[in-house]
Amino acid sequence: MKTSRLTAIATAALLTSVLAACGSSDDDGAATSELAAVKEAGVLKVGTEGTYAPFTFHDSKTNELTGYDVEVAKAIGKELGVEVEFSETPWDAIFAGLTSKRFDIVVNQVTKNEERAGLYGLSQTYTWSEGVIATRSDDDSINSLADLKGKKSAQSITSNWAQVAKDAGANVQSVEGLTQAVTLLKQKRVDATVNDSLAILDYQKSTGDDSIKVAAKTGDISEQVVATRKDSDLVAAIDEALTTLTKDGTLATISKTYFDSDVTVAP
Repeated sequence: MKTSRLTAIATAALLTSVLAACGSSDDDGAATSELAAVKEAGVLKVGTEGTYAPFTFHDSKTNELTGYDVEVAKAIGKELGVEVEFSETPWDAIFAGLTSKRFDIVVNQVTKNEERAGLYGLSQTYTWSEGVIATRSDDDSINSLADLKGKKSAQSITSNWAQVAKDAGANVQSVEGLTQAVTLLKQKRVDATVNDSLAILDYQKSTGDDSIKVAAKTGDISEQVVATRKDSDLVAAIDEALTTLTKDGTLATISKTYFDSDVTVAP
């Protein structure tokens, strides 16, 4: 009798739990839909750094938040029919802000990888980049990654590009960033610098400097995506928006504004 009573109590508790779970959302599922919540509020909250030019930064004249990723986020919001509200957050804290629901999505050159795919919802790719080797425009001695062997390459020592250069046999000289690397390159103190194609495109676009060129590619490809909380139905809505923005040319126009190139298509 005691065993039967405990079994009955456990069964009742389980049924109550199941029924409560079933009744936790409206018939249309709106209570568990992040997309519905965004549309009801009329605002898509976006986490971004605000200090990462040319993707997300403040205009030096107006101090307004702008950049490639900012414009992409605004275009997504327009497709969803809502306003976009940006929450500027340091990169180290940006995913914590997402999981704690400070904002709905992250648009900040989030690179797609297996670890992030397991932790967050990731949209389709909206930016593609690849590793490139930049040299002086008058130097034709480097035409492939293998040609870096024995050459001097200026790199931010903690970056993955420094390791790419080392693995290719280059003698790596430590610098603080791309600007310093290009300076050493132009001074003929180094032969090359390995970096992301977007960084090189931005440098050439913003400076008009034609004394350096992209001499070769490393074969490394990366894809940037919009991040949401895991299993969020915002992913499907964002994918639909990005598909539309690709087809109507909006993404290509934004890209060419910042890079003089369409980085929204696979290289």
